[in-house]
Amino acid sequence: MKKMAYKINPDRNKPWNEIPSLPIDRSLFETIEIYKLLGEAKAALGKLQGRSAIIPNQGLLINTISLQEAKTSSEIEHIFTTDDELYKAYSEALSESSPASREVLRYREALWSGFNYLKVKGRFDRDYFIKVFQEIKQTSDKIRPPFVDTTIKQRGSGASGGGTVIYTPPRDVRVIEEKLDNLIDFLNSKGDIDPLIKMAIAHFQFEAIHPFRDGNGRTGRVMNIHYLTNQGLLDYPILFLSRYILDNKEDYYLGLQRVSQRGDWENWIAFMLKGIKETSEDTYDKINAITNAKDNILQYLKENGEFLRTEELVDFIFTQPYTKVSHFVGAGVYAEKTARNYLNELCAMQVLEKKTISGKHYYLNLELYKILSD
Repeated sequence: MKKMAYKINPDRNKPWNEIPSLPIDRSLFETIEIYKLLGEAKAALGKLQGRSAIIPNQGLLINTISLQEAKTSSEIEHIFTTDDELYKAYSEALSESSPASREVLRYREALWSGFNYLKVKGRFDRDYFIKVFQEIKQTSDKIRPPFVDTTIKQRGSGASGGGTVIYTPPRDVRVIEEKLDNLIDFLNSKGDIDPLIKMAIAHFQFEAIHPFRDGNGRTGRVMNIHYLTNQGLLDYPILFLSRYILDNKEDYYLGLQRVSQRGDWENWIAFMLKGIKETSEDTYDKINAITNAKDNILQYLKENGEFLRTEELVDFIFTQPYTKVSHFVGAGVYAEKTARNYLNELCAMQVLEKKTISGKHYYLNLELYKILSD
């Protein structure tokens, strides 16, 4: 009965121009198991929101956690950079970074530009998706033209990818725009489908439409968190599913495939709800670890050091794992000599570790680096 309620893709080698419009039939996901998982996911997400809302300096958490999300999301697309390369790149001008680090940092910028766009606009539209995609890929390209031979294969997408074709997205600009507009209407609608279920449905639909030449996976993952913040479930974008997807990558792609070929929405939505629950709990623990480390170091410095503006000093070294003298000088916190003396003193106190990379001095927050690397 469930398969009949959803018109599946009959030929994975043919562009799926007949993707069913949203919303889908409720019988496809209204099960006891789904609502059990929904309750658990909502509870975990609510706990995370409550914890993050009382933190005085949320920017401290947002910068560090979103940087790790950018790195993990890029790894799903086989774009790899080390933590050291990434944090160094975040401390420097973008032009001085490696190509992989630049791609990761652009993803992070897309997180923020899209978030701010929705804060102003209040709703999703075509420009939102194009803006996020263009930020990620640093391109002026827009909707994928019909001559682009895009297929999804076992080992990648595009004509040069290896392996068996598992899905072929629509290949008609009119169809792509029509389906994207339908998705936008679904995201903006005020129906009675729970937002977490809507996010799971919307994520599949976006990936199935595959509106751009490249960067669709990252754009879809950015959309996930922006939908949650747009719905008021989180104040800031601090919940990211990329680690969960990377750890369960085979199940993720199998879930997408089973929707298009079998109409198995229940399995897909269950996968996403489990991801929200697990990621919310992990992020909650990470926030606690970061704030506890920050509080412990602040108390230690007050009791054992002689620093001016100690709270600001600690805030700065927890804004990102790598700190430079110029960060303090540029923000007007300390003069250059004072900043250098303080950072070196923190190294002597084993709070920081001094590193010299390409002739430049960086100061690594050992506790923050350890927490983010776990």
